[in-house]
Amino acid sequence: MAQWERLRQLPAVYTQQLHELYDRDALPMDVRHYLSAWIEKQDWKRAARDHNWAVVLFQVLLEHLDIQHSRFVQEESFLMQHNIRRYKQNFQRYLDEPWVLANTILWFLQKEKEILDKADLPEQVQFLCIEQQSMETSSQHDLERKMAGLRNDMQCMEHTMLCLEEQQDEFDFKYQTYKMEAVVDEAVKRERIKSFQTLINKLNECRKSTLCDLNKLLDRSEDLIFILLTKELTEWQRRQQKACIGAPDSVCLNQLESWFTCVAGCLFQLREFLNKLDELEGKLSYEGDPVKAQKPALRRRNDKLLKDLLKSSAVVETQPSMPQGKGPLVLRTNVQFSVKTRLLVKFPELNHSMKVNVSMDREAPQIKGYRRFNVLGTKTKALNMTESQSGGMVADFRHLTLKEQKSGGGGKGVSDISLSVTEELHIIYFDTVFEYKGFSVELQASSLPVVIISNSSQQQSAWATVLWFNMLSQNTKDVKYFANAPAAPWPQFGEMLSWQFLSATKRGLNDAQLEMIAHRLFGKQMNYDNCKVAWPKFSKENTPDTFWVWFDGILVMVKTYLEDLWRDGLIMGFVSKGKEKSLLKKKQRGTFLLRFSESVIGGITFSWVEITMTGEPDVKTVQPFTKTDLSQIPFHEIIRNFQIFETDNVPESPLLYLYPNTPRDEAFAKYYSEMSGDNSPYIKYIKTKLVFVSKENALDARSPMHSDMAQGEGLEPMKGLFGEAVEASGDHHPLNSPLAYHPDPMLSGPVAPQEEDLLLYLNNPNLFVDPDILQDEADFPLQGLNCLPIQSISNEPFCFGI
Repeated sequence: MAQWERLRQLPAVYTQQLHELYDRDALPMDVRHYLSAWIEKQDWKRAARDHNWAVVLFQVLLEHLDIQHSRFVQEESFLMQHNIRRYKQNFQRYLDEPWVLANTILWFLQKEKEILDKADLPEQVQFLCIEQQSMETSSQHDLERKMAGLRNDMQCMEHTMLCLEEQQDEFDFKYQTYKMEAVVDEAVKRERIKSFQTLINKLNECRKSTLCDLNKLLDRSEDLIFILLTKELTEWQRRQQKACIGAPDSVCLNQLESWFTCVAGCLFQLREFLNKLDELEGKLSYEGDPVKAQKPALRRRNDKLLKDLLKSSAVVETQPSMPQGKGPLVLRTNVQFSVKTRLLVKFPELNHSMKVNVSMDREAPQIKGYRRFNVLGTKTKALNMTESQSGGMVADFRHLTLKEQKSGGGGKGVSDISLSVTEELHIIYFDTVFEYKGFSVELQASSLPVVIISNSSQQQSAWATVLWFNMLSQNTKDVKYFANAPAAPWPQFGEMLSWQFLSATKRGLNDAQLEMIAHRLFGKQMNYDNCKVAWPKFSKENTPDTFWVWFDGILVMVKTYLEDLWRDGLIMGFVSKGKEKSLLKKKQRGTFLLRFSESVIGGITFSWVEITMTGEPDVKTVQPFTKTDLSQIPFHEIIRNFQIFETDNVPESPLLYLYPNTPRDEAFAKYYSEMSGDNSPYIKYIKTKLVFVSKENALDARSPMHSDMAQGEGLEPMKGLFGEAVEASGDHHPLNSPLAYHPDPMLSGPVAPQEEDLLLYLNNPNLFVDPDILQDEADFPLQGLNCLPIQSISNEPFCFGI
């Protein structure tokens, strides 16, 4: 099958690429189509380097165009006659350099081949390629086809206007000649007048047809503008909201800019067509002239469409953000922030000519105590194409600051609505004036609502506000949103939580982890899809121990100390204690897993399974490690060096297999320090911590502590590493407080602590059982083990205690 025929039969996604390829004047698609068989048979590669052969092909090409022109004359295809004649005139510029035309045709044929090659790829591979490169939906492909259709219609209208002008010039020339001849013969005069009437009738029909075509172009433009404003732009704005809170959504504006620019360019071209009609009407008008009757309405409609499109073309491409903030949209007074605006209608002639001005809330809402702010810094910048990597028309504000006004109290008629500082929402505005080819309109863009704080301690709460608003609200002007914030459905809420980990560590939460969090919030449910989280439960109740404080504490810890382990899937993380036990009991001795503490903010712990003398599984857990520990020693080194005394005073690591069955060193070896033992760079952490042992067994640290021992009794700090007495003023840590039971603030009601043996470990002065452990019923007794610190000066057995 001929190449051109194969191209015409391709699916829409590829024919669109073909339309874009031939959206150039170098080789019109009409010429390619009507001369396709002849073009594909010629050796254009030879012609590109052989001058004589290029001359031959050039002459034959012109002859074929003459043949096509004669054909259209016979078919009375007026428009195609005009087009072919124009194409032939354009090709005359290659008369002295025909090899340039040969090179051009060769390039087009090669590009066609590339399109066919893409279409011939296996369907799955091609789908992935398209998804990764363009991420276009079927609706976007349809929109591209409509854009291509509009551009093609505009070209046809351009030809129509030329034909109309030629037709009117023909009439004008003949009529002026007739007047100069001063014909006296009445018969001749009547014949002439009759012919002029015929010409004017044809001209009138042509004007009507042109006006009808202009109306159709405005219909197509209006349809495209409706899609752009109500669908594409709205969806981009929603994607940007979600991206601000961690969603992996694309917020690239290049495609949207291309569409906006295309439609705006067509509307400005329509204005030029209407101006041309003005000119033609000024030269020739008559009774019942359709141009005089219809043109004003067409102009009003065109200008309204252009105004609607342009008013929506000013957007905030990069939302306000501080360099060291938790995320965008949280700003702090007297701290610099940056923000970037963009004009989606990209006309190079406007580069550096449009000034953008920044301002804050125009009218304060009726909220009690609502603060007002002034914007300081360089508040005016010109839209330009040099500050954008993609070449877009942008104004990049990089050094703005906010200062609170002395007088405040909200706007006129202040209501009783009162919001906390971190629930106040503010909007930043960007104003400019678009002036182009005699058309002027004021434009305004606005940021998403920002939260303004004055102290870094407010960042966590402010970010919770940003998360909640952009997760649920699509009304980006609603600054009173938190006067009555709605609850969040669990599916949306869980997705938002996963985004936090995904954006911070490149690994989100899986279904099992999300289920554990849902269980924590709602209790055991068959299905959580209909459950909802209230705003106060997320970030206001029981301050400071809200759900968000707990979750964010884990997130910060993972991002700061555990990112690699989390990204590689080594941390199970969000798993309840009951689930943890049920998982480990089924595994071989030494199987362990890593989970986040449910009661210690920003804590991580590990549990492992041992087999008792009776053959029963025995799950043991250590107190959570926090940033106090992790800032001194990496967590993987804790896992590597953790040991307890087993039979015959031999220190062994109880951590053998990372759940479900990966050997510990296979899982963590790539993170280990090259030096170990006394040469370990973290040995100071291990040596300088205290260990608590039973008073009655102070000299026998291997003695077990019985589970019925009262909390805080019978324990005392050991002597220091080399036997020196511990200074009471500095290193003595009373156990009454650490061992006291603290209920989990996230639980709905009090939970009584249950008796359970304690596993003692080194490297933390506040030795006590993780309150997490006490919240589950103990279905088998745990015997705690006391460990000695590493003693490099002794030959006695030792353990790396954690």
